[in-house]
Amino acid sequence: MTHTALILVDIQNDYFAGGRMALPAMEAAATNAAATLDLARARNHDIIHIRHIAPADAPFFGDGTKGSEIHTSVKPRKGEHVVEKTRPNSFVGTGLDDHLRAAGVDKLIICGAMSQMCIDATTRAAVDLGYKVTLVSDACAAASANFDGVDVPAEQVHAAIMAPLAARYASVVKAADLAGSA
Repeated sequence: MTHTALILVDIQNDYFAGGRMALPAMEAAATNAAATLDLARARNHDIIHIRHIAPADAPFFGDGTKGSEIHTSVKPRKGEHVVEKTRPNSFVGTGLDDHLRAAGVDKLIICGAMSQMCIDATTRAAVDLGYKVTLVSDACAAASANFDGVDVPAEQVHAAIMAPLAARYASVVKAADLAGSA
C-alpha cells in the first residue's frame, strides 16, 4: 500500500512581501500550498515542514530571525514533523529520509520555494532515493535570475525548472488537479 507524505519546503516569512528575499509569486504559491496542506491533512498524509536555517548574519533565513519562521499560511500543527536544514537539498544532513522510511512513506507531494533551488534539489534527490514524487507547480515560487548578462523573470525561471522535472522526475500538477485526484 502506498503511503504518502506532503513536504512543504521553505515556506518562510523572508520569501513574502516585506521579507529579505521576497519572491514575486509567493502569496499565490502559499495560497495553493495551504490548500494542498488542507487536502493532505484531510487524507491523513504525513506532513513535513522543511525550514531552512542560515547563519544569523546571512542575507535571509538568519537563525533566530522572524524571517526564518514558517509562514502562518502553512503553520505546523501538533504532530506534524518540522525538519531544519542548512542546504538546498532537504535530505542532506537532516534525517528526512530516515523519518520517511520509518513511517513507510513511498510517495511524496512536494511544494514550496524556491523552484530553482530547494524545490529542484529536493525533488531530484527524492527521486534518486526511490520515492515517487508529485510536484505541485502552482504551490511553488521562483526568484528572478541573471546569468551572463541575461535577466530572466521569475515566471520563466519557474517554467524552466518545472519543465525538466515534469519530463523526467515527477508528476507535475496544479493544486486543483491534486484536489480532484483520489
